[in-house]
This record gives sequence, C-alpha cells and structure tokens, in this order.
Amino acid sequence: MSLLSFLRRRKKKPEVPSCQRIFQKPSKPLQQNYQTLLEMCLKNKCLFEDDEFPADLSSIGRGPLLQKLPSKLQWKRPPELHENPVFYAANTRRLDICQGLVEDCWFLAALGALTFHQDILALVVPKHQSFDRKYAGIFHFRFWHFGEWVDVVVDDRLPVNEDGQLVFLSSVCKNLFWGALLEKAYAKLYGSYEDLQIGQVSEALVDFTGGVNMTIKLAEAPPDLWDILTRATYSRSLMGCQTHLGETKVLENGLVAGHAYTVTGIRKVTCSHGPENLVRLRNPWGKIEWKGDWSDSSGKWDLLNPKEKILLRKNNEDGEFWMSLQDFKTHFVELMICKLTPDLVSQEDGKKWMYSQQIGRWVRGSTAGGRMKQYNGAFWMNPQYWLKVLPGDSSKRSLNSCSVLVSLIQKHSSKHRNRVPHLYIGFSIYKYYESNRRLPPEFFTRNQAMNKVHLFLNDREVTRDYRLRPGFYVIIPSTLEPHQESEFILRVFSRRHVLCEVGGNSSFVLSKEIVDRYEGKIWEDFFTKHFEQHPEINAVQLQMILNNMPWTNLPNFRLRFSLNACQGILALLDLNASGTLSIQEFRVLWRRLLFYLEIFQKKDIHRLGNLDLVELHAAVQEIGISLSNEVCNLMAIRYGNPDLKISFESFVCFMLRVEIMGEAFRNLTKDGKGIYLQESEWMMMTLYS
Repeated sequence: MSLLSFLRRRKKKPEVPSCQRIFQKPSKPLQQNYQTLLEMCLKNKCLFEDDEFPADLSSIGRGPLLQKLPSKLQWKRPPELHENPVFYAANTRRLDICQGLVEDCWFLAALGALTFHQDILALVVPKHQSFDRKYAGIFHFRFWHFGEWVDVVVDDRLPVNEDGQLVFLSSVCKNLFWGALLEKAYAKLYGSYEDLQIGQVSEALVDFTGGVNMTIKLAEAPPDLWDILTRATYSRSLMGCQTHLGETKVLENGLVAGHAYTVTGIRKVTCSHGPENLVRLRNPWGKIEWKGDWSDSSGKWDLLNPKEKILLRKNNEDGEFWMSLQDFKTHFVELMICKLTPDLVSQEDGKKWMYSQQIGRWVRGSTAGGRMKQYNGAFWMNPQYWLKVLPGDSSKRSLNSCSVLVSLIQKHSSKHRNRVPHLYIGFSIYKYYESNRRLPPEFFTRNQAMNKVHLFLNDREVTRDYRLRPGFYVIIPSTLEPHQESEFILRVFSRRHVLCEVGGNSSFVLSKEIVDRYEGKIWEDFFTKHFEQHPEINAVQLQMILNNMPWTNLPNFRLRFSLNACQGILALLDLNASGTLSIQEFRVLWRRLLFYLEIFQKKDIHRLGNLDLVELHAAVQEIGISLSNEVCNLMAIRYGNPDLKISFESFVCFMLRVEIMGEAFRNLTKDGKGIYLQESEWMMMTLYS
C-alpha cells in the first residue's frame, strides 16, 4: 500500500439503482494535502508515489496518443535524468517550453502567455519547491477549476524514451522541469494526458487566472482591434490565437494550420512610408516561424532605423516572430483575450469591479428547459437569476448605463474533459421589476429578451458584455435543446450589483472587489488628458509628468526625476529616434516604473529611499535578471552616489538599460554566446543609451 493510500480513508457511497434517473453531480478534484504528504515522505525517508495518477499507461490515456509512444517507455524522476535538475529558475528566458507528443499546443500557448506575468505564474507554480531542500519527489500546482482554486499534487515521475528524453512537454534548458510537472498536474486535473489533446487557448488561460475570456472572430474584427490589443497588452491580459484549419500541416508561409499561438507583444513602428502596427507571436513548438512580411528574414526591417531594428528583430529560430496586424487578421481565425479584470471589454479604465458567482444545474425533467423558441413551452423551467444593477459611481455615463459582463461556463460530470462533447449553451436577459419570484410561462410570450440575437456556442464558456441601465433584470442560462444535462457556473462582473437565484432555496452570492494593481484613476484623470494635448512628449514634459504623479506622496518617499535622468530614459525607450515618447511607449515605461517601485520598496529594508550593494543585488535577483557581482558593482559606481547608494531614479535608469540591452543581445545572438555587429550597429548600441 502506498503512502497516499495509507493516508486517505475512503467512505463507500450508497449505490444508486440503475432505473432511477438522477443528475450525476460532477465530482470534485481529489484534494490531497501537499504539506502533509511532503512531511510524511520526509519523515519516512521515501519518495512520493501518487496512486491517484500512477506512473503507467492509465495516466496517459486510452486513445491514439498510445500509438505515438516509444516502444520502451519509462518513468523517471528528474534527478535520474540530469545531474543538476532545477525546478524553476528566475533568470531563465520566459519562453523556454517546447511541445512533446501530446497535441496540446492550446495549453502551451496559454502557458507561454502566463510566463510574461511572473506574479500570476507564482500563484499557479509555487516557487518554494526544489530538488534540493526538502526534496521528496512531490510537487503541487494551483488551477482555477470551475469556480474555485484547487491544489493539484503530483509525483515527479515523468515519461521518457530509452534515451532518457522527455516524451511530453520539455524545456529548452534540459535541466529545467517546472513545465513538464505543470503539464502532468494539468493532465491529472482533467483525467489523463490524452485529455489534453484537444482544447481552446481560452480554457487554459481561464484555468491559470480565474479571469474572464473574450474571443474575437478576426474575420469580423471590430475597427478598433488595434486599440483593443493595446489596452489588453498594457492591462496585463493574457492572449492567444488560432490559425485556420488546413490539409497541409505546415503552410508555405511558415504558419501551422489549425494551431494555437501565443500573442507575446505589439508594437507600432515608424517606416519610411509611415507607421505600421505589428503583432508578435510565438509558436509553442519553439520552432517553425512565419515567413512573410516582418519575419526574421524579411526585407521590411530595412525600413526602420537601426536602433528600432536591433531591439525588435530576432535572428534565431525560436518560434517567435512579428507580422503586420493586417496579416494577423488574414491568417488567424480567433483572438482570445483573458482579462484579469473586465475593464478591457467595457472600454472603461481600471478601478474597482464586483464579481458574483452562482453554481446551478440543468436537470432533465426539472430545470433543463432549452432555448426560447416558438414551440418550446419549457423555457421558463430553466434556472432564473435576479440581477439588480446599481450605479457604479457619480459619473453621468454610469447613471445612464452600466457595463455588465456575464459569463456562463458549463461543467460535465465526467472527470475526463474530452470524453463528453460540449453542449451548445447561452443565456437570455430580461428587464424585470423588483421581486424575487420566478417569471411565469406567460411572461415569455409577452416579453422579448434584451439580447434579441441569441448566440449558442458549443464552447466551455460563453461571455457577453452589455450596457444596462440601473434597475432589475433576470438572467436565464440554458442549453440549445431541452432535456440536456450539465452543471454550470454563472459569473457577473460590474461596478455594483446584487445577484441571487430566483425562487431557489439558497441565495448564496460570492461577491468581491477586483482591483487591477496597475490601473486606476490616476491614468484616466491625468495621463490620458495630458496625451490628448501632447500626443508625443519630450524629456522636459516627461520630467513634469513623473514629478507630478500622486505616487510621489507615498510615505517616506519623495520621488524626483532629474532632467538628465529623463533624457536617459527617453533615449532608451524612444525606438524610432524621434526625440519623444508616444502614449504607447509611455505606457511601457509606466508599467515598468510601477514594477520597479514595488521591488525597490520591498528591498529597501530600512526605508531610506536608496539601496546599498547588498539590497541592489537582491532587487536585481527579484526582478529575475542574472548579473555578475562585477556588473552590479560597476552599475553602483556608474549610477550610485559617492557612498554607492542607489536612489529610485538611478535604479530605474539602471534596470531599463539592463533589460533593453539584454533584449538586444537575445535578438542579435545566434548561439546564445556572442553577437556580430556591423560598425553602424555597434555605434548605435553603444551611443544611444
């Protein structure tokens, strides 16, 4: 008997007679206590073996994936595969994962997006784990699973071929194993590795964040798609996309048909003929790139100035590439955006949002009424939810109408995510009066839903946003056809609202405020108004903005930026050598400043407003950059005061230079060891900063 079997006591459930038709409630993921299991293994000096997800073919699946496996499949732990295994390294490149035999590019594309947000990644992948200190062959990860965060425990036995190479997800750095173990935990959550074969990027993005998803059909993309991408990029949204299906796997243009990609960035560049909007993408395979305009070998790069070309163009085959926004809309089917707060879809910046969640079921003969149609008299049987929309603030726009986002997620009873197809689901919203009684059947013959176009999709999640006047409404989630059974999660986001089930025995409401830590009134009331007057700002204007921020009133802090510092910052970020910053370039700076300030305050232990050499080393390491002691010391001499103390102003200049120069090196190197520069490129790299 394994340790897990010893720890867990099972209670035998009473059998249900086969003739009795009941709705089978989905079983919750097994909650194994990581800390308890770890301590037990350490005490007994044994390595953890997970009976719930054993190291055999049952965990891989029972479908076509079995046919791809090597003939001599083995399960080995990382210490058996490498002499110096590492769970997670802060100084590794963000995009260091490669797809294996499992066709889960959708999962890897979402994971690639996650690696751009280290704080969110740390919630999914707890960083205290290692193969050195307190190693017992056990690891754990966290996922948002149908309305709640669950902790998934796995042992570290991974499937390998006879050469000791991982057959599923692997890392570019062969001794790095967090990605492979995360994939194993996700496979356990959804039944098996086989169950990861088919999926949508949006599903994994939501599972990583608990955020709200928005899908844009690019053939019907709105005119303000670039603005949506801009808001998504600078509001910490995670993005993925999907190419068109095709008979040829790899197309002549380098794209993979029916494949998921990560959206890793955007950039408006200045060409000789005018501005151009570019989108940066990454193939989860870690190779095979776009070959059209703005690809690595494209002549389009010669239209840019040398500085912009050096900092944006990549010469290595790592799966990441640029393409124009127009080509993006042409060659990709869908853009999926997972927003941590819903202000993206409402086109309202920041501040506080309220989130409510209700869990319900469609049960045959009881609450599975199907959609509203002329000959369906059962629609009224569907669950009904009473929604009271309240004015969000004192603004005139909020008093007239409020942004309300509604999300409906279906959840089947099968543990294996791909063994039961998705139902077509949707919801209707009706204007209502103040009451907590169910709407009778005759109500629907006399009244029309506010969303006159009823869209039913066979996706896991259906999301719609509305502008609703303050008042009372009823939301009715349903399947396309009656008598279809499933559990569902209804989520509502708005500035202020009340949500409860109509006529139900329970009025349980999960409500909380959601605040984007990098958004707020400061942006709406100050930045936007300033840039409306000055679309491009110079160093003097940048100094004025930074020194008049409300953030300078933080306790024990008086942040002042000199003109010299602002000229240095502008030189680093002004890619098109115009001598000014655009609002897009400034938003890049603003995000970095807030991030640097957070790290700076954390490492400024004595609250003196500066960092000594030890604190500077700790701050650089916290950011996730690997610098030698010599480089840190030289930077302290260059940017510090006579006592080698670094102010926040100097810390910003230092870190911006380090990050940009590091990015330039990665773009120019072909082997990761060195770069070759022409004289003009060398002069640009050494003089511009």
